[in-house]
Amino acid sequence: MIPPVISKVFSCYLALLYLNCLTDLRFYLNKTSYLCPQFSGGKLFHIGRLSTVDLEEEIDEEESVVSRPKEIPHNEKLLSLKYESLDYDNSENQLFLEEERRMSQMGFKCLEMSRWLVCALIGILTGLIACFIDIVVENLAGLKYQVIQQNIERFTETGGLSISLILWVLLNSAFVMVGSVIVAFFEPIAAGSGIPQIKCYLNGVKIPRVVRLKTLVVKVCGVICSVVGGLAVGKEGPMIHSGAVVAAGISQGRSTSLKRDFKIFEYFRRDTEKRDFVSAGAAAGVSAAFGAPVGGVLFSLEEGASFWNQMLTWRIFFASMISTFTLNFFMSIYHNKPGDFSNPGLINFGRFDSDSTEYYLYEIPLFIIMGAFGERESYCGNLSLALLHFNGPVLFLVFSRRAHVSFTPAGGLLGALFNVLNYWLTILRIRYIHRPCLQVMEAVLVAAVTATVSFTMIYFSDDCQPLGEDQLEEYPLQLFCADGEYNSMATAVFNTPERSVRSLFHSPAGSYNPVTLGIFTITYFFLACWTYGLTVSAGVFIPSLLIGAAWGRLFGILLASFTPHNSIQTLADPGKYALIGAAAQLGGIVRMTLSLTVIMVEATGNVTYGLPIMLVLMTAKIVGDYFVEGLYDIHIKLQSVPFLHWDAPATSHSLTAREVMSSPVTCFNLVEKVGTIVDVLSNTSTNHNGFPVVSRLSDGCEPGKICGLILRSQLIVLLKHKVFVERARSRLNQRKLQLKDFRDAYPRFPPIQSIHVSQDERECMMDLTEFMNPTPYTVTQETSLPRVFKLFRALGLRHLIVVDSDNQVVGLVTRKDLARYHLGKHGLEELQLAQT
Repeated sequence: MIPPVISKVFSCYLALLYLNCLTDLRFYLNKTSYLCPQFSGGKLFHIGRLSTVDLEEEIDEEESVVSRPKEIPHNEKLLSLKYESLDYDNSENQLFLEEERRMSQMGFKCLEMSRWLVCALIGILTGLIACFIDIVVENLAGLKYQVIQQNIERFTETGGLSISLILWVLLNSAFVMVGSVIVAFFEPIAAGSGIPQIKCYLNGVKIPRVVRLKTLVVKVCGVICSVVGGLAVGKEGPMIHSGAVVAAGISQGRSTSLKRDFKIFEYFRRDTEKRDFVSAGAAAGVSAAFGAPVGGVLFSLEEGASFWNQMLTWRIFFASMISTFTLNFFMSIYHNKPGDFSNPGLINFGRFDSDSTEYYLYEIPLFIIMGAFGERESYCGNLSLALLHFNGPVLFLVFSRRAHVSFTPAGGLLGALFNVLNYWLTILRIRYIHRPCLQVMEAVLVAAVTATVSFTMIYFSDDCQPLGEDQLEEYPLQLFCADGEYNSMATAVFNTPERSVRSLFHSPAGSYNPVTLGIFTITYFFLACWTYGLTVSAGVFIPSLLIGAAWGRLFGILLASFTPHNSIQTLADPGKYALIGAAAQLGGIVRMTLSLTVIMVEATGNVTYGLPIMLVLMTAKIVGDYFVEGLYDIHIKLQSVPFLHWDAPATSHSLTAREVMSSPVTCFNLVEKVGTIVDVLSNTSTNHNGFPVVSRLSDGCEPGKICGLILRSQLIVLLKHKVFVERARSRLNQRKLQLKDFRDAYPRFPPIQSIHVSQDERECMMDLTEFMNPTPYTVTQETSLPRVFKLFRALGLRHLIVVDSDNQVVGLVTRKDLARYHLGKHGLEELQLAQT
């Protein structure tokens, strides 16, 4: 029997959430019509017009008109200018070509061996970090649950369980506060799982501080505090970010944070090589998290990598295998079982034996229904979960007694609902909870609410199960149950999420009551939705799996009640449907297909479920995409990142390079005056990073013919070393500038303000012939947008020069020029660029 207080709490929570979303939407539309009048009329932007909006000026103007609480306005119709691109295209200037020509065949073989060595080191260090996280979480969480368990057992007999609740809240809040403080005040980029940031990095977007050593330390410590603090999070997602940071650091052979240069791997100090190693690090993180090396390779391919070839595949797979082996080896030593490689990943789903969990052909439609929308009507005890209406972001669930069940465990629909709710929560956080102190307070509040709700569900639950020798419970709570029994609800909430998932997969039939699973699914769904996006290091993989495993097992239990007792018993195995439900829920939230299928198969150790999992994930993605994007794509869009998808918008063939490009373009002569270069680089209003080098005509009126392309970073190094024509003629240079000088300055090139250029030096000339890229990629003005997009995306370019029929520079295409165009509700739309 469901306590009336629980029903009222859920009903009030949903009603308030719905009203909050409507209020915020109305305020958002009013603000949008004031800040950007062109949005309010429903008209599209003029295609081809590049405009910018300075949000800071609009904030000041609005505050002078209307007195409102200080907030940060957000508009998804804007694209941020603060993100720069990475140079995934090698600059083949004379210095580069001379170095390549001097290198022998043995030198290239040594470089290839160095790449394999770096991948091995990436796998080892990623595995060690995963081992460290797992051991610390296991010990701290075990100590916390033992203290709370002893306290609850003592006060159950004598009374005063409120003390146990206070203890639980205080312990959770303390851990979460520590984790949130180090993230909010020391390294905010370490918040969340880090997967959206790594996706952007591999896509070619330079996310500040995303692969720093400080970020790794805060990420590891933060995820430990978040998991031990009892939040609805997992430690598997942040492992992907951790592996990427390890790869970025190891491959450079130095630490800019520690100011230590080991003088190794200097050849790899460029964005092209670093990108490949970061892909290997992300794959090694997946492998360490799930014990799925093949799934890690496919994750890097499916979710992020902008470049791929056969040798890169082998190296990434090698790093993934080393990662899972390292974790397995050291965990076997920790468990005093050296050589027992039964812990390939942070999460161990346990092995699904084919004999006990086989499935039949007629069950495949049931699995597909679980992935999309399942509807089954039957009488089921005292619980009825009626899905009355699904309209946009709102899903009303009503509790009633002794009624027919319209049960819809929908991977795609529930995933879409999760993403929509989290989207609105993130909008609220961006606007109102942007100060570090407020972010810490919110995280502590969520920790306290999570502990309180968990305690309440355990307290009011009367689902008592016999405690047998084959039970999987780590910390069984008796509470008000009889001797020899334990509280089944405590198994799901009074445990780490990983152990709860395994219990739902492998506990025998009858271990959970349908009412228990129903209440837990709804409660944990909203807690996980509220938690994701907090200023803590946390992932969404395990909460999604836990939610899906709960409603999947509930679906299996209800299906067993429909099945006659003399029918095939394998149809009613709840663990099988818990696995399918977990895959459907996770697929509906993150929209991964190929890699997630292999990850689930590898994590369960049974390829039998490969086909059902694949069908479920495909269905969940198709249904979920109909309503809203995946969770990671939503958060990328909320940050206004110029992310380039695989293909250009479908209706963009009518646009050409002439309409997309930025013009006029700032160009340099082959031999340019130093003062002109300094003035251009110091101009903060433009802040360009690539400059075409041209040969101007004598009159200087017409645009010059393209001769090459030179980057801001190269010009800064040239100015720093005073590479002037006059100094070369007077032999003041001690040595000729080499490619090593550019690599030593990578990746933190000094700002132009830190370089002193005297008035006499401003009159000197600089010859760019030797340092520019003489063969940059170019397109004509009539090239279609899809073709420009494909060339830019496939080659990982940062600049694409647009020329006319006479090979004269007329424009420049950058990432933001392409990312501005997307398909909206009314066709092709153009985003505005904002100085944020």
